[in-house]
Amino acid sequence: MSATPTLRTARLVLGSFSPEDATELQRLAGAREIADTTVSIPHPYDLDHALALIGQQRREAVRGRATNFAIRLLADGPLIGSAGLRDIDPEHLQAELGFWMGREWWGQGYAREAAAAVIRFGFDSLGLNRICAHHMARNPAAGKVLQALGMLQEGLLRQRVRKWGVYEDVVLYAIVRDDRS
Repeated sequence: MSATPTLRTARLVLGSFSPEDATELQRLAGAREIADTTVSIPHPYDLDHALALIGQQRREAVRGRATNFAIRLLADGPLIGSAGLRDIDPEHLQAELGFWMGREWWGQGYAREAAAAVIRFGFDSLGLNRICAHHMARNPAAGKVLQALGMLQEGLLRQRVRKWGVYEDVVLYAIVRDDRS
């Protein structure tokens, strides 16, 4: 896959990031609350981080290893977050779902709506059989989103990641193609 497709939901458009998104990406991802419960977003998050992420996402899409989406409100609305699939494994037909929303967009169902579109894309367009997701145990809101998507909790990975010098437990969820029927 060489280009990020465009996905549409009732309220959102998911598509590719462009270099013009870097300033807003920096603002949204730069909030300490976003970095606090994500493994790959540093804090502080500067413009170089945003530009590097956009470039990396394009390279990973070309390699077929990831598809990341900029989440926007309909009708040329603002960038509000990101969702995507990474570590796409063409042999075992599996990938990992990840997402985050800017603080001002929390609690409005956008994360669930965007993640549901990405899961449909993974199963229907990429032919995946399994999609997993992880969240830090101290972020139960992410777990509620995953449960609402039909994902089942598979386990607790004790002290799986280290964030800012503290080892964090991570909860593992997954959905398989057969769960959708």
